[in-house]
Formats: sequence, structure tokens, C-alpha cells
Amino acid sequence: MAAETKPAGSGLPANGGARAALGFAGLIGLALVAVPLAAPGPGLVPAARGDGPGWLLGLYGEGLGIGAGTYYALLWVAFAAHLCVFFAAPALDRRLLRGASVLLIAAFALSAPLLSQDVFSYLDYARLGVVGDLNPYTHAPAALPGDPAFPHVGWADSPSAYGPLFTLATYPLALLSVPAALWTLKAIAAASVLALALLVARLAPGRGIDPRRGFVMVALNPLVLVHVVGGAHNDATTVLVAVAGCAAVLAAREASGGFAIVAAIGLKLSSAFVAPFALLGAARPKRLVLGAAIALAATGAAGLLAFGPHFLDSATVAGENQGRVSNYSLPNLLSEALNVDVDAIRALTAIAYLAFGAWLLRWVHRGADWIRAAGWAALGLLLATAWLLPWYVIWALPFAAISRDERLVAAVLALTALQLAARIPL
Repeated sequence: MAAETKPAGSGLPANGGARAALGFAGLIGLALVAVPLAAPGPGLVPAARGDGPGWLLGLYGEGLGIGAGTYYALLWVAFAAHLCVFFAAPALDRRLLRGASVLLIAAFALSAPLLSQDVFSYLDYARLGVVGDLNPYTHAPAALPGDPAFPHVGWADSPSAYGPLFTLATYPLALLSVPAALWTLKAIAAASVLALALLVARLAPGRGIDPRRGFVMVALNPLVLVHVVGGAHNDATTVLVAVAGCAAVLAAREASGGFAIVAAIGLKLSSAFVAPFALLGAARPKRLVLGAAIALAATGAAGLLAFGPHFLDSATVAGENQGRVSNYSLPNLLSEALNVDVDAIRALTAIAYLAFGAWLLRWVHRGADWIRAAGWAALGLLLATAWLLPWYVIWALPFAAISRDERLVAAVLALTALQLAARIPL
């Protein structure tokens, strides 16, 4: 009798019962630590420090009063539990994994905006345009200091670094109260994470991967739960659109794929890394270019009508943000370890990334898997940047999850571990 073929990367063990028990224990561990991680109290909610309003603290109110050191330790427990579930996923029931993921994502959707104030920047830029009749690409939140969103903004003197499609999509939120708009964005972040994980699971079988493993890698990653859902960052929505574009290319719907990938760039510029790999990997690249051109024309027209040419300044602002340094970025860690100026390290990593990207493109041109190459490109970008924030890991997760490359999976999980302490005021 021929040996049974298993999906690539399924990790199915000989003792499925023991692996299932390990995964079930991991789910219990995640559920237990989710409570204090989602409800730490105002000390880990930057927008609520001082005398924050009750609506900002969410369902959990004053929370459990968890300190930064304890929170960091609990993140390590969550990461260990996540690894248990990830490696055991092929032995676990799909409905159990999805049900647990929905509950955990909902728990963080109901939390206060954790460890970041970026969600209030999204709201303030929308309110600048709708309430203040100001251009968010030429004016910073400080231009409207009396706005009710302004006291919670972290980047008071910076115009928007986000794409015109994202800014326009948030404009209706300015018609709501600030509390209602905040919780709307929290719900969108949670729904985007769940949709992204389901999309990865749908793509996985065609890539020869167990869908449960791909789903868990995205949905239950502790950085995704705490930062992307808890912090209501727009990265999940942008990555969802970009991966949907990649899915369309894989399904030979190249025009739709090109349209979606450019739309993702219109939400946030950092998604542009996907485009050249999709173009090289497309069976009919001309159709992808056509779809991309239509999306580019529509995005440009919308941007010009709403903001004039100033929406292009968002790329400059994003570049200026990349001039900053975060503690747990690779360039900063190398700078401290080698006692070398961080700007010199930043320049070297940028050059190395450009060379690596060129090599990856040549690799795909010679027949390599473009999804796998895009995953390495995403990881390389995260390692090269000096301004690395923990929620950026979601840019690499879905590509690693369907890459059929265990080294890439391990590297992205290692990056997750490196970023556990990021943004926690230790």
C-alpha cells in the first residue's frame, strides 16, 4: 500500500493524541493569560494615563493593575502557549481552533487601546478633514487642539503618513462621537485579523499546507492579539487587502489581484513590497498591470479631488518616520552591541535589503515560488528598518504561513519573540 501523503509543513506526529493534548493545553494557557493581557489597567494604555475617560478603558474598566514587568512575563507565557497550539494545530479540531480564536480576538477587541495611541491619530486626521475643514496631509492634529480626540493623540505635530484610501475610509467616523469611532476601529481591526486568518486557511491547502496551522499562525500570535487587535492598528486591514490581491493572482484573476494590491498601497505605502513579486509570479502579467493601472488611476483621482497633490506628501512623512529608531529593531541592537552609530548601521541594512530584494526578484524570475519570496522580502524589510514596531510582524505572518518554508516560519516566530518587549515601558 502506498504511503499516505501529508500536507507540506503539517507537522503531523506519530502520536496524534499527545500532540492534541499539547495543543489543548496551549489553548487553555492562552485563555488564562488573555485576561490580564487584555485588562492590564490604565498604566499600559498610553491614551488613558492621567485622568482618562471611562469610555476609553473599555469593558474591563480599571482592569487588574498589571505592571509592565508582569505584562512582559505574561507575553512570554502567551508566546509559549501559541507555539504549543501552532505545532499541534494539525491534530486539533478546526471548529475548536476557530471558536477559541474568535473568543480571544473578541477579548482584545473589547480592551482599551493597548500600548499605543495610533488609533487616535487615525480619528484625528479624519476629524481634521471633516470637522475642521483642514487637509490632514498639510496639517497636524495640533492644528485643532480643541477637538475631543486631540488629548489622546500621540503624534500631535505630524501630518498623516497614511494613504488617501485609508484617510477617506475613516472620514465617515468623524461624524460619530470619538468613543463610537474608537470602538468602530477596534471592531474593524478584530474583523480584519479574523478575515486574514480565514483567508490564509483557505489558501493553505492549495499550497500543500494544513489550513489549521496557517490559521493559528496569524489568529493567535500574541503580538497580533495585543497590538493589532488591542491597539486597533490599520495594518491588519491593509495586509488583508494585499493578501486578497495575492490570492486573486494565485487563482488566475490577475486583473483583480493587481487592483487589490494597488488598493492596499493606497491604504498604507508599506504594502508595496508585494507588487513586484506578484507581477513576476502572475501567469498573465499584462492583466495584473491593467488592474493595477485602473486602481492607481482611481486612487490618484480620489486623492487629488479630496486632498490635492498634498496626499503624495504622506510618502515623505512615512520616510521621516523611518528616520526614527526603536529599541528592539535589528539596526539599533547591532548599534548597541557593536558600539557603532545607528545611522551607519541603518545605511548598511538598507543597502543589504536592496541587494537581498534584487536577489529575491531574480530568484522568482528563474522560477522560484513568488509567495515564498514575498515572505522573505517582508521579513527582510522588518529586519532592515530601524523603526520596527511590534504590530508590523503581521506583514510577514500570512506569507510565512503559506510559504512552504520552515526556515521562514521559524525566523518570523523568532522575530515575534524579539518584539515581545517592544512598546512596554519596562
